[in-house]
Amino acid sequence: MAAPSICPACEATGARHFITHRGMELLECGSCRLVFMAEMPSGAVLEATYIEPDECGLALVHAKAASKMRRLRRRARALARYAQGPGRFLDVGANAGFMTEAMRELGFDSHGVEPHPPSVAYAREHYPRNSYHQTFMEAFEPGGLTFAAVYCSEVIEHSPDINAFIIAIRRVMEPGAVLYLTTPDIGHWRRPRDLTSWDGFKPPSHCVYFNPRALVGFLERHGFRILRRRLAFKPGIKLIAARA
Repeated sequence: MAAPSICPACEATGARHFITHRGMELLECGSCRLVFMAEMPSGAVLEATYIEPDECGLALVHAKAASKMRRLRRRARALARYAQGPGRFLDVGANAGFMTEAMRELGFDSHGVEPHPPSVAYAREHYPRNSYHQTFMEAFEPGGLTFAAVYCSEVIEHSPDINAFIIAIRRVMEPGAVLYLTTPDIGHWRRPRDLTSWDGFKPPSHCVYFNPRALVGFLERHGFRILRRRLAFKPGIKLIAARA
């Protein structure tokens, strides 16, 4: 008899079959309704995803840099309002450094963690006044630094171990520090009925699929207090939480 499947968000047992896509089975927790891969991708598969060069993706970054900066400056102002004054800021999954730079403009000592070498190179070239660390969050060693504000947008769904991922974030946050987190919302009313046509459905790149209830419960279990959930017209979750 197979061992019961344990939900990585709420630790309930007995998750049931949700969908099979291209030979990959996904399960749904009967308690919090988290959807997750029955077999998570290996570390080698995950690393290969980020280490491969993506010249087309970088070209798109160049083309949309101005619009991305405008949008992320708005998010930076929203996050800064909850932070305890300008301090250290950490961008988890910094990509090309846009949010890292937006927070520096507001007076923060900005750091970014990003495993993709070309993205780190772009950030260092275009926004050199920040510090960038080419690694995964779980392996990040800040050298004793802690952070007053953390931004993590469209990253947690990529993690095959969401508990290790959020523990790695929380351990570098100051008491009372704030986290701005976004991730796709599989329970959103505007999510396509045909799951495979949804741009948020990308196994094995996306390993877990939260709904608001599952995400809030998961964060609270790890010692976070929800400060605000922002309205999302697209199928996504946006929230700001504090380290309790």
